[in-house]
Amino acid sequence: MRSQTWSASAQKCRKVSKLDSNLRRQTVIVPSGSRALVASHNSSLEFTSLAKLLSGNLLAEVDLHRAVVSLKLKQAKKGAMGQFLTPASVAQLMAEMFNRLDLPEISLLDAGAGIGSLLAAFVEKVCQQRKPTSSLRVVAYEIDPFLIGYLQQTLELCKRKCENIGISFNYEIRETDFIEDAVRLQKLGLLNSAMPTAVNYATEFTHAILNPPYLKINANSKVRELLRSIGLETSNLYTGFMAATAQLLKPSGEFVAITPRSFCNGPYFRDFRKMFLEMMALEQVHLFESRQEAFSDDDVLQETIIIQATKQRQKYRSVIVNTSSGANDDLIMSHSVPYTALVHPNDLDQFIHIIPDNISQQIVQRMALLSCTLSDLGLTISTGRVIDFRAKEYLRANPENNTVPLIYPVNLSNGYVEYPKITKKPQAIVNIEETTNLLIPNEHYVLCKRFSSKEEKRRVVAVVYNANQFNYGYVGFENHLNYFHKDGRGLSLTLARGLAIYLNSTLVDAFFRLFNGHTQVNATDLRKLKYPNLSQLLSLGTGFQEQFPSLREIDELIENKLMSMSNLSENNPIATKSRIDEALQILTQLGFPRAQLNERSALTLLALLDLKPTDSWQLATFPLMGITPMMNFMAQHYGKTYKPNTRETVRRQTVHQFLDAALIVANPDDLSRPINSPKTVYQIENSALELLRSYGTDEWQNSICTYLASVETLKKQYAQEREISRIPIIINGEIKTLSPGGQNILIEKIINDFAPRFTPGGKLIYIGDTDEKFAHFDETALTDLGVNIDSHGKMPDVIIHFTTNNWLVLIEAVTSHGPINPKRKKELEVLFRDVQIPLVMVTTFLSRKAMVGYLADIAWETDVWVADDSTHLIHFNGEYLLQAYQIEVAEQESDHT
Repeated sequence: MRSQTWSASAQKCRKVSKLDSNLRRQTVIVPSGSRALVASHNSSLEFTSLAKLLSGNLLAEVDLHRAVVSLKLKQAKKGAMGQFLTPASVAQLMAEMFNRLDLPEISLLDAGAGIGSLLAAFVEKVCQQRKPTSSLRVVAYEIDPFLIGYLQQTLELCKRKCENIGISFNYEIRETDFIEDAVRLQKLGLLNSAMPTAVNYATEFTHAILNPPYLKINANSKVRELLRSIGLETSNLYTGFMAATAQLLKPSGEFVAITPRSFCNGPYFRDFRKMFLEMMALEQVHLFESRQEAFSDDDVLQETIIIQATKQRQKYRSVIVNTSSGANDDLIMSHSVPYTALVHPNDLDQFIHIIPDNISQQIVQRMALLSCTLSDLGLTISTGRVIDFRAKEYLRANPENNTVPLIYPVNLSNGYVEYPKITKKPQAIVNIEETTNLLIPNEHYVLCKRFSSKEEKRRVVAVVYNANQFNYGYVGFENHLNYFHKDGRGLSLTLARGLAIYLNSTLVDAFFRLFNGHTQVNATDLRKLKYPNLSQLLSLGTGFQEQFPSLREIDELIENKLMSMSNLSENNPIATKSRIDEALQILTQLGFPRAQLNERSALTLLALLDLKPTDSWQLATFPLMGITPMMNFMAQHYGKTYKPNTRETVRRQTVHQFLDAALIVANPDDLSRPINSPKTVYQIENSALELLRSYGTDEWQNSICTYLASVETLKKQYAQEREISRIPIIINGEIKTLSPGGQNILIEKIINDFAPRFTPGGKLIYIGDTDEKFAHFDETALTDLGVNIDSHGKMPDVIIHFTTNNWLVLIEAVTSHGPINPKRKKELEVLFRDVQIPLVMVTTFLSRKAMVGYLADIAWETDVWVADDSTHLIHFNGEYLLQAYQIEVAEQESDHT
């Protein structure tokens, strides 16, 4: 066993290395805050030299460690040992979940530290507190010699960070097996419990942050025996790490871990859930919306969650469930659920039911209307008896004499069994005495896949096995199939059809996904499911005869035959979910890239169409809508409530892409309004609206082909309209344009009025733009002054090199954003710290009236310029300027003569 860090979400390790055989150079991509710094360096360059580029940024420095380690680790070793190191984005998200960081003394446990990414994020969070702790102690477990050296560097960086703000920092690296040591500490704690003066090392930690290894453990292994000794029977190492870590926490200690979601349900983790939930109270859960997004690089199909819990028996009244598409996604949906809804008090299995939003809550309520179990229906579910590699000698590629059909998951298609099928799988099994126990009578059954792939649209895939298709006495079902039967015999065809319809419904799929965080559809999971009663299933089964119904038809049958008499029929979560899925299909057909094919983009499109879940697409309209109204629409009509500080994500990651594709237009009511104005509104483009109104009709395919052919023309048309309103400026004799309105009106005055008067002969180095990244950037000139900028978002609006005085003048144009206050002044000093010439900082306003509201914020040792009074500067550095101004007496006397 190895205590390596593992994280399903962290398995999204970026491809951080591209080797050019000619140039012998490497590119290391290192997240720095919310942006990425690209550091290009020679392969011979020492790691410590690279680290200097990021000096002072703890998380960026540690993530540089991770990037270098990932380059050195062989892929085979990473997969075998679980060495998928945690990116800064994941670590930061986890650290943000801690609530109680105001203790005078904090002790932190990281049970599988790796290079220390998680503990570094924790330290960064502690140092950001308004009243930071006075003492921080870290215990980090790691047994891989290769990683320990990097871990040591990380802890030294943490120590330096803490000491700079007066926090006493101590750390210990324990180069020993965590489970073995945790058991030892537990026994030591029990031994010392009768001695009041003894130190109880078994519960020494106030906080724990964890990214445990995900490895199956053999029933007869040493680690299994160790875990049994502390009362835990489990088959996977990650739950062993979680349980042992929780036991080492002090009362009221906080626990944050990123793990597979699979522990939340199923029989394999029952003992763990009972142990963990007895001593810990869940407080927050963070879900990742996309399984593919979390595991895109490593083909791991586990869904991942982050949990935050407190060591106490008393449970909280409610639990916060947050959801994002990935660790880098700032758009976080937040939902509060009662603790009793998360873990039902009377549930002997202690399943954890994670309900992320109002739609999911409605789905749970609908499923509660169905009260029958399989046992109530007199039905049973079993796993296919044919394990092909064990019965290899009896299998045949195609049907022959004395064989019967052998059905694999690949044979399941469109609600029925396609047999025989051209495939690599054998299609027949010999019917002889040795295979008797592998076969069942050729009667009607319902078959269900036991595994779903990443690309599978539905988690539960069920079909009718119609015995009338096969002129055989027996049939074989392969082990990757589950089959429903009645005491070993078949079902009536009507019942089989009704059961298959129910299992393939959006209601079952949505409910199953809520509580099953893995790709398996086990027989146990299907036994736990609630079903319609027998008469309802038979009624569903009469809904079709030969051709299996479409998903829309299935959902209509479920609504009409099972839900029509309930008082929940007005709020139909299935219609809501289906409408979101339709919007995603539209975006896919429009050719949007994968980054925009998510729920956020679908909801944004629906909001811009003012299209509610039960409205037909023909009712789509084109309101003028800002970002906040869009998010209000999502919450009101689709039950998706996002945190209010995530508006910028909708703008940056969806609306901008819609604009680029000419699907929407910005400020059609006032083209001169700047794109970054708080009053900015968006609207569906006219021809796009006509297209979307045809969705679901016979004209859709022809309409979308015509629309896609005209998209480039539309882009050019709207670009020309906005170009007419742009503001012209002259730089080095060349005419350039700024996007209309807002701060660019002021920037134009800075260039034409301020610069000639106060920096005559100065060189314009940089001009920002509200619509573009920048309107002008002389990067060479800035580099010559010793500055290399990685983020235009941090730049001032205008930079001028006043060559006469050899000053670098940094100018902010204030319209909607604030002036150069002390915080901004510090940011600029850090950004331009390598400049060898003096910095002059100027805040500019259009008028004195605009300036008044900001006077209290303006930093000392800076200047202010007002465009309405363009011949004067206001100096906030009177230390150098206290002086008497000479009155021109002669001129006054002449006026009186």
